[in-house]
Amino acid sequence: MNIDIGNAMAEAVGTGLTEAELQSLDERVSKAHDRIQQGREDDTFGYVALNLPSDTDAAEITETVEPFTDSTAVLTVGIGGSALGAATLTSALGPSPVDHYVLDNVDPERTTAVLESLPLESTVVNVVSKSGTTAETLATFLVVREAMEEAGVDWTERTIVTTGSEGPLRTLAGEHDLPALNVPEGVPGRFSALSAVGLVPAALCGHDIDALLAGGQTASESLEGSLFESPAYAYGAVAYALDQRGIGTNVMMPYAEGLEVFAEWFAQLWAESLGKDGQGQTPVRALGATDQHSQLQLYRAGPTDKLVTLVRPTERADRDIPETDIPELSYLGGNTLGTLLDAEFEATEASLAAADQPNVRIELDALDAHGVGELLYLMEAACILAGELYGVETFTQPAVEWGKRAARGLLGAGEFEEAAAVSAKHRLLID
Repeated sequence: MNIDIGNAMAEAVGTGLTEAELQSLDERVSKAHDRIQQGREDDTFGYVALNLPSDTDAAEITETVEPFTDSTAVLTVGIGGSALGAATLTSALGPSPVDHYVLDNVDPERTTAVLESLPLESTVVNVVSKSGTTAETLATFLVVREAMEEAGVDWTERTIVTTGSEGPLRTLAGEHDLPALNVPEGVPGRFSALSAVGLVPAALCGHDIDALLAGGQTASESLEGSLFESPAYAYGAVAYALDQRGIGTNVMMPYAEGLEVFAEWFAQLWAESLGKDGQGQTPVRALGATDQHSQLQLYRAGPTDKLVTLVRPTERADRDIPETDIPELSYLGGNTLGTLLDAEFEATEASLAAADQPNVRIELDALDAHGVGELLYLMEAACILAGELYGVETFTQPAVEWGKRAARGLLGAGEFEEAAAVSAKHRLLID
């Protein structure tokens, strides 16, 4: 895997960084790297996430899912980091004999539609919540349990739990002898994809979780104390430095359908980790080449406030474009869809630079288990490095907790002063 930051430099775009600025920033990167490494060695909250490739027990996960090899579907019930990592992995790794569905929202119509479409007798339910008290997850799980009971399916024979060492979900697992895996201690949900939190559905779908972890380990070994030697640090440092000069939006634009969910995972990682103290880039999700026909107009001709991150695998299966007798389309015949997609990628990259919009290219060798594990780890390390440069508490999410307390108060779960803000809402209704 490699990263090309050339189009984020002053030689390419007017808002770009100079070599001298990067050299100066690299001194801060070196110090940040030392703090990160110390945090990893001390198993400090958050930093320990970077140890997951070596700490995660793939054999335990494989053994836990083995009784469910008769499944035709896996249904993940979770929200945020408890679901996005898992969805990213199975989406990126492609079709499988086992279909993966995710209920990560409490939209009743969506929930009903998914449950009605599933063969519940051959579905394994993968419920994930570190605390075991997440309202959306537990409410959905109760609905899923009821649907299975109504279909004559013993939910206790079709459920895997991934949760913390204590809490209602852990207690439930003990009472019903459910197979249970641990959410790793000290790892925020959005950094937990390379643990049981993200790997259980991949294992159930038959994907190579050892290779996923090996890819993460490869990225881990690439962390050096300089942005010029570490792709992860180069990305985190450049994104931070551009934000300091007004490039406050980061568009994640993979050129592979399998990475569309990855862009959503990145959005949570970047927003929830760095959006603090009035700082942090706003992540935006896009998909190449589809969004060249929608969002690219804004990125080229709108405000010069965006970093566009273009991601692609360098190797992929391809398909020929048939020859045609339509003169205007003759240039397509004899080419391939992959060649066309690569041309779109490189044209977008050049068009952004020509419009003085900084962009970064990230290339992974292939969209396989090793490459996907490497990509996710790279982004996690980049985010942690950026958090060090911003000087924020990367691993907390106090703004999210405020909303959770307000919702719990509205549902009668106790007295929460945040709930009063709901009734105090200012209204100006237009009928």
